[in-house]
Amino acid sequence: MAIAESLEEYLASRHIAYEVFTHPKTSTAMQTVHKANIPADRMVKCVVLEDDAGYVMAVVPASHRVDLGKIRTAMNRRLGLAMENEFSAMLDDCTVGAVPPVGQAYGMATIIADELSDQPDIYMEGGDHQALLHLTGGQFNALMTGAVHGDISHRV
Repeated sequence: MAIAESLEEYLASRHIAYEVFTHPKTSTAMQTVHKANIPADRMVKCVVLEDDAGYVMAVVPASHRVDLGKIRTAMNRRLGLAMENEFSAMLDDCTVGAVPPVGQAYGMATIIADELSDQPDIYMEGGDHQALLHLTGGQFNALMTGAVHGDISHRV
């Protein structure tokens, strides 16, 4: 499996080292956790939000749910859930539902859950339902430079 071209170019431009693994096709981050046998706190997923000012990608552990109220406060914006058919054109190199949690690669503002900052390693979808990227925690933090950090989620 190949990763999304925009993501690959963004990682290269930031000199971020990563490994790509394949896993059986999955539809959710938690299914990926189980199929790939990785810790749910180290698998990241994203939720795309929007308001009149544009899109925001919220990045949280697979074991968590976004807290929209906390995100609105942290971003000082009236964000709501974006419909996938509205933003999919921006992510045309990704399979629907397998958006890599790197909004910066797609020109989206990004907010990241504080829980991810101290993880020793991170796993994320690569743009389809079978490619999984593995980065060290340091590489992930370097990748997320410029993203807003905050208490934006809670454990499921």
